[in-house]
Amino acid sequence: METGNINQETVAVVGASYLQRPLVGKAKEMGLRVLCFAWAEGAVCKDICDMFYPISIVDKDEILDVCRKEDIDGVCTIASDVAAPTVAYVAEKMGLKGNSYDSALKAHDKMDMRVAFSEHGVPCPKFWQVQSIDDIRKEELVFPLIVKPVDRSGSLGVTKVESVENLNAAIKCACENSFRKAAIVEQFVYGREVSVEFISYDGIHYPLAITDKVTTGAPHFVEIAHHQPSTLPSETKERLYSITKNALDALGVTNGASHSEYKITEDGEIFIIETGARMGGDFIGSDLVRLSTGYDFVKGVIEVALGTFEKPVLNENNCSGVYFLCSETPAVLEYIKNREKYPQIVAAELTDKELKKVTCSAERSGYFIYNGRERFSFK
Repeated sequence: METGNINQETVAVVGASYLQRPLVGKAKEMGLRVLCFAWAEGAVCKDICDMFYPISIVDKDEILDVCRKEDIDGVCTIASDVAAPTVAYVAEKMGLKGNSYDSALKAHDKMDMRVAFSEHGVPCPKFWQVQSIDDIRKEELVFPLIVKPVDRSGSLGVTKVESVENLNAAIKCACENSFRKAAIVEQFVYGREVSVEFISYDGIHYPLAITDKVTTGAPHFVEIAHHQPSTLPSETKERLYSITKNALDALGVTNGASHSEYKITEDGEIFIIETGARMGGDFIGSDLVRLSTGYDFVKGVIEVALGTFEKPVLNENNCSGVYFLCSETPAVLEYIKNREKYPQIVAAELTDKELKKVTCSAERSGYFIYNGRERFSFK
């Protein structure tokens, strides 16, 4: 295996799935030596990185040992909630740029996150942590409710519950999908869904974009489209930026990408749903931010890790977005198959010929990404 030259900086990437491919590709483009850590199955980055280590992304001490031996200059990941604590742990132990391990754990665990938000006055829905229906006083509940694992993403194990009769099954499903077998039950907020993309360096938070989101709706709310820039009024955008900065401070996030999800009610009340101390998935961070603003978000993440970050310059004002294919969105298939007819489409892929009724994002069957002066829409 290639060992690199003495003057070449080395960056460790925790994860090696398709989610990390843009990160590894960008690091190689920047002339960096790249190490990847993940199980071999599904590790598409093992063929493009310089050194691949078949180590679970949660085995933080084993990864730390390798990173020390390799004398890395930075460590990072994108779009992975599970990898973020390991990244922070390695950075903290080696004195590299990153979030504290404690901060990463808070951003990874939805219950710890909610507590931190509540203590710092960040507006969030009412919530309870449970492992069974016996852990909650039913007289306190106002339906509908959302039940989700405390430590997963991608809509996995998420259910909207309309009555107490369905609550036990939803809690059981969430706990089964949770790493620590716990669920969070929270007040359901009716309203518009958006996410806010930031990058931070030494505790200073820089807003990059607000993303309008489209989901399948109840019961699982799987995301089927994202669009930038948001069509929200400027005043609402500024409120979102202010709340996000407070949320990041509440969690102790100081370095790297973040992705915060919100609900906005019809009367303009804003509720934060969660904040991840990582880039948004679904191509939001890896593609849409760059296409809509001109800022290379992936490169920014690497620069933060290496301590060479510069304040973002947003020099474009374009529209970008992604549509996902599933049984709920069959019309997307025509655009994937005939992408050459649509100059706005910059990438498209059919990943599964079967169109599933999705319960989580992993069950979607394809996508296309667009870019242009106007939002790409169809019936």
